[in-house]
Amino acid sequence: MTKLEIGCQTYTWEMLGEGFTGGPDDLLDAIAAGGYGGIEITDTMIGTYGSQPEAFARALEARGLELVAFTFSSSSGFTEIDEVENDLETARRWADFAARFPRAVLSMGSATVMSAGPRDEKFRIAADVYNRAAEIGRVAGVEVAVHPSSHHDTLLFDRADYDTLFQRLDPASVGWVPDTGHILRGGMDILDTLRTHAARIRYLHLKDVDATGAWAMLGHGICDVPAVIAEVAKAPRFNGWLVLEEESEEAARDPASAVRRNRETLRCLVA
Repeated sequence: MTKLEIGCQTYTWEMLGEGFTGGPDDLLDAIAAGGYGGIEITDTMIGTYGSQPEAFARALEARGLELVAFTFSSSSGFTEIDEVENDLETARRWADFAARFPRAVLSMGSATVMSAGPRDEKFRIAADVYNRAAEIGRVAGVEVAVHPSSHHDTLLFDRADYDTLFQRLDPASVGWVPDTGHILRGGMDILDTLRTHAARIRYLHLKDVDATGAWAMLGHGICDVPAVIAEVAKAPRFNGWLVLEEESEEAARDPASAVRRNRETLRCLVA
């Protein structure tokens, strides 16, 4: 069985917007203090380290952390035909950055509807971007994966959306980062969805929601965490990383405390 490792996503702080006044070193300190072994950081939160991969590597090493994944999104939602080349140039930049970190995955945000137009055309454009970005990643030596979300105007909300996109993606080169919270908010059978698309899974985002779809602290919602982990662990290309991400009101009040509590909860759930 693949060894399980625990990472933390920085969106917990990013969602605070201007309420977060720190920098990437503050995130590294909080995540290391919370008991994590890895970090998934976004293009928004990387700060000046975005042009200094060697300095970022040293900062991680000093705290005993590994870069699990680097995540980026686009104002195009990856669905605007006039922005495709710009999006691919951005993918090239971040693939080169991620290539400095041996096991890091380049995670691309959810395809999102940004303008009027047929949904089928949005899917076509998004699939083209993801497929071509995966080829950029292959050349750089970096795995590329898609992270669907349930946020406003997402193109990837329910099971039909997932199936529609995935059937257009190269099964060998474009991975998937399943997110338990977003899958549940989309009304899906989470275990069946994971089984159906298991070959695409690269790592897992763990978070929880209550029965209404509102964000909840891990273990306080409807996500069957042990069952999900057991299912994902069977995936042939799962790399072992479980990345905790927290978007609840508790996290908005005190992100560092929330991610620390989630790490302790996970220890209890998978002991």
